[in-house]
Amino acid sequence: MKSTHKILIIPILILQLSCSSSKTVADSTVAKSKPNSKISVYTTAENTNLRLSLSNDLISTSQQTNSTVSITIDPAKTYQTFLGIGGAITDASAEVFARLSPKKQQEFLTAYYDKNKGIGYSLARTNIHSCDFSSESYTYVQEGDKDLKTFNIDHDRKYRIPLIKKAIETAGGKITLFASPWSPPAFMKDNNDILHGGVLLPEFAQSWANYYAKFIKAYEKEGIPVWGLTIQNEPMAKQRWESCIYTPEAERDFLKNFLGPTLEKEGLGSKNIIIWDHNRGDMLVTRANLVFSDPEVSKYAWGIGFHWYETWNGGTPKFESVAEVHKAFPNKNLIFTEGCIEKFDAGKFQFWGNAERYGLNMINDFNNGTVAWTDWNILLDQNGGPNHVGNFCFAPIHGDTSKDELIYTPMYYYIGHLSKFIRPNAKRIEATISDKTLLSTTFKNTDGKIATIIMNSSDKEVIYSITNNKQKTTIIIPAHAMQTLEY
Repeated sequence: MKSTHKILIIPILILQLSCSSSKTVADSTVAKSKPNSKISVYTTAENTNLRLSLSNDLISTSQQTNSTVSITIDPAKTYQTFLGIGGAITDASAEVFARLSPKKQQEFLTAYYDKNKGIGYSLARTNIHSCDFSSESYTYVQEGDKDLKTFNIDHDRKYRIPLIKKAIETAGGKITLFASPWSPPAFMKDNNDILHGGVLLPEFAQSWANYYAKFIKAYEKEGIPVWGLTIQNEPMAKQRWESCIYTPEAERDFLKNFLGPTLEKEGLGSKNIIIWDHNRGDMLVTRANLVFSDPEVSKYAWGIGFHWYETWNGGTPKFESVAEVHKAFPNKNLIFTEGCIEKFDAGKFQFWGNAERYGLNMINDFNNGTVAWTDWNILLDQNGGPNHVGNFCFAPIHGDTSKDELIYTPMYYYIGHLSKFIRPNAKRIEATISDKTLLSTTFKNTDGKIATIIMNSSDKEVIYSITNNKQKTTIIIPAHAMQTLEY
């Protein structure tokens, strides 16, 4: 696959103004005049200037055009209800944001959170005290304070809370926010270290449960509603950064005996608790079976979260595990809680394969029953940080703080093909595709508009047809492209 290493800086207004067509598209079958008013086509394609661009000139007007792939929509058959798409507002994201000029800050907020001019993020995750994407390790209490008398969130008031508030405002006053801890304070763990794994000591289980409640109340006192939380980020990973190990039984028992009852006691029983928060695969199924099959603990669990790092070092995405959990527990929710492109390389800001990894995962996760999808950091600097252990990664947007510029990667646009057009409370509907050349998913929004997302990861343009209520439209998708059809 070809990639360009040129840094691309595209103003967000391109979402509204760019209507250019791809030079690689066969022009003999493309409408050159009046676009089809019943369907709108938005396209992002490699080696073109198409970036979420209105591109109705890709609709064929020729009766002789033969499609190689067909998509058939059945709005009468519905599946899961969509919660949202968004990304994590970490310390790193907030620190980089603070170093941008006011003009670039506003551009950034619009880019992500404005549903008209941007890509309409409606979901966010944040960290409970420090994670690897913090400039340093910290907690909200003094070391050894079992009773949490010193608890305060002053650290977050400098960068993170102001950014979250601005994101909520830009999104129209509401974002579904959930929080995740990477580790209890060191004194609560058997290794006396906030880093390097370890386990929660039994004598601190109640203190740790109280800590979640205090966090939620402190953030809500700041005017930031907390929709829910995960119990532990990556509970089976011993990392050189903040981490803590929970066996399936340990997580179940902590939820059943401490966290669930504590939130209820504190008047926070309506908060949505997410278990697991780690990779797809066999453990996703194991955790779901253990918790959701036990009524005494299942009553506290809204659903199960998962990441995509089972693909680390060339592994295969385990979408079948998502489908298995959804089939076994249709009344529980599946949420993708974290994913990013690892192994940062400044020469690959525009590497198209990164975007296609997002498209592959998002489409398949939604088609297998997932209700929400959360990217990792919304913003990192030109070096893939800050990160206090050197674990640098990619984000959909990078801020070059030395030049006060925003770098929009192809990942941003691919995510936007879903987040901008699928709105909260949409229903996924039946969409049958005839060939695996393309990937596709379809949702119907509450206003009646249908969004069909199509990805072509092949080296050739593809002509496909889409049929809805017996109305058939033939469309061209360029090579290595993502399209959203709105109708």
